Amino acid sequence: MDNKKIPVLDKSKWGWWRSAVLYQIYPKSFQDTNGDGLGDIPGIIAHLDYLQELGIDGIWLSPVYDSPQVDNGYDISDYRAIWPPLGTMEDMETLIREAGKRGITIIMDLVLNHSSDKHFWFQEALKGRDNPYHDYYVWADGTPDAPPNDMRASFGGSAWEWVPELGQYYFHQFAVGQPDLNWENPKVRRELYDMIRFWVDKGVGGFRLDVIDQIAKEPFRKITKNGPRLHEFVRELSREAFIEEGLVTVGETWGVTVDQAKLYSAPDASELSMVFQFDHICVDREPGGLWGSRPFSLPALKRVMEHWQKGLYGTGWNSLFLENHDLPRIVSRWGDEGQYRVQSAKMLATMLHGMAGTPYIYQGEELGMTNPPLTLEEIVDVGAINDYQERLAEGWSPEQAMRYLHAWCRDNARTPMQWTAGENAGFSTAKPWLPVDPNHTRVNAQAALADPDSVFYHYKKLIALRKGLNVFRDGTFTLLEPEDEKLFVYTRDTDREHLLVVCNFTADAVAWQRPAAFVDAELLLSNYGAPQAALRPYEAQMFYLEDREA
Repeated sequence: MDNKKIPVLDKSKWGWWRSAVLYQIYPKSFQDTNGDGLGDIPGIIAHLDYLQELGIDGIWLSPVYDSPQVDNGYDISDYRAIWPPLGTMEDMETLIREAGKRGITIIMDLVLNHSSDKHFWFQEALKGRDNPYHDYYVWADGTPDAPPNDMRASFGGSAWEWVPELGQYYFHQFAVGQPDLNWENPKVRRELYDMIRFWVDKGVGGFRLDVIDQIAKEPFRKITKNGPRLHEFVRELSREAFIEEGLVTVGETWGVTVDQAKLYSAPDASELSMVFQFDHICVDREPGGLWGSRPFSLPALKRVMEHWQKGLYGTGWNSLFLENHDLPRIVSRWGDEGQYRVQSAKMLATMLHGMAGTPYIYQGEELGMTNPPLTLEEIVDVGAINDYQERLAEGWSPEQAMRYLHAWCRDNARTPMQWTAGENAGFSTAKPWLPVDPNHTRVNAQAALADPDSVFYHYKKLIALRKGLNVFRDGTFTLLEPEDEKLFVYTRDTDREHLLVVCNFTADAVAWQRPAAFVDAELLLSNYGAPQAALRPYEAQMFYLEDREA
C-alpha cells in the first residue's frame, strides 16, 4: 500500500476514529529535555516528527495535570494546571498546536472517579461537615475501629480512611490519597463538565476516561463498578461536555460485558466513542485472582477475541490493545524476549491490527520493548509495592514475590523510552526516575529507523493498510481453527474485500495450508517474506483478495 495514497482522516466528523490508529504516551518516561530525569511535554513535542513518520492519528496522553504523584498523576490536585516538572500550560498549548499541524489529535487522560486528597475540594471538605465541598466526596460515620464495611481498595488495605477531626471515614477505591468523588452531587458533575470544556477550548480532541465504570459506585451496598446510575451519568456527561461531533471519548471499563459495551459505544453517540475492555488481557488470570494465576491458552484468547469481534459488529466499537501503562510488555508476556523478539513482536501486532476496532500502540511497543530487570528498590509503583507486602503476608518467599513483580509490575511498561544506544537510552542526561532497560543498546528507535525490516516499519505498514482498505474497518470476523493451540487464523470480509490473517504463536515450525479461497490472494504483509511450506517460528502472514466487479 503506497503511503502517498493513504487518505487523510477528517477529524471533524463523528466516527473518524474507526479508521485511526492511536498512540499512548506516558509523559514521565517519554523524553526528558531539562535534565531532571523526568520526561516532559517539550520532550513529546521534540518527537512529533517520529510519530508522524509512524503514521499515527492521535496521542493518548497519560495525565499531565498538577498532582502529588501518589499514583503517577492519576491523583489530580488541579485539573486546570500542568504538573510543573512536566512543563507549563504554554508547553501544553504548543503541543496541541504542533501535533495538529502534523494531523495528530491530542487525547487527554481524564480521571473523573476520584481526585487527589490535596485537591482544593478535598482540603475544603476536611474543614467540616457543613463545608459546601464536604459533599463532593463519599463519607460515612463510624468509629476508628469500625469501618462502614469490609471493602478493600484496589491497591490494598481498607477502602475506608478514618478522619478523626470529622469523626468520619471517606471512601477511596485506590490509594488513600485518591478519595472518590460523589457523582450523586450535581455540583460535582457540573464542575467536571466545565473543566472538560476548558480543555476542549484549548484544542484537545478527545479524552480517555479512567475507570469511568466506577463513577456510580454505591459503597454501602458494596457496588463499585457498573452502579445503577452509571449510564445515566455517562449520557449526561456526553450531552453536557462532549458536544463536538469529532471529539473522541474512550472509556476504561474493566469487567464490562458486550451488552454493556453496546450502550457505552452505541452508534447514536449518546455515550462514548469506544470502550477499553480487558477480557483478552485477562485470559491468563483467574477471575478475581492474581495475574498469571492460570496458564496462557491460545484457544481461550481466540474465543475472547471472537466474542468481542462478533458481539460489537455493527452495534458498538472496541479498542484494540496489548500494552498500556498498567500492563507488562506483550513480547515478554506472549512472545519471545530472546531469539524471536522481533518476529514475535511483529506477529502480535499483525494479529491485533487485522481486527475491527481502534488500535492503540503504547510507547516502545513499536520497537518491541521488553520487561526490564527491576529490583525491589527500583520499583516505585504503589500497587506493586503493596502487592509485594501482601504476597509476603500470605506466606510467599521474597524470591517468589519478586518473580511475580518481574512479570506483572506496572513499572514494566513505565521505564524510559529507548531512543538510542547511548547513555540513558537518549532519554535524559540525568539519572532517569526509573532505570533504563539494559537492552536499549540493541532495542532503540535510532536502530529501528535505520533498519527497514524493524518492528517500527512493520507497525508503519499495518497503520498504512488500515487507512487504505475498508475491510479493516467494516469487515465481518470469522475465526478459523478455533481449537488449534499454535495458530491464530481468521478472516475479515466485506461484500468485495477479503482479508486472511494467520499467526504462529510458537517457536515451532507449523504445517499450515492456506484456505482454497485465498490461494490466489495477494500477500499484504509478512514478518518473514515469501511464504514457505510451513509457518516459521512466530510467523505472521496477511493476505488480501478483492472481488472483481461483474
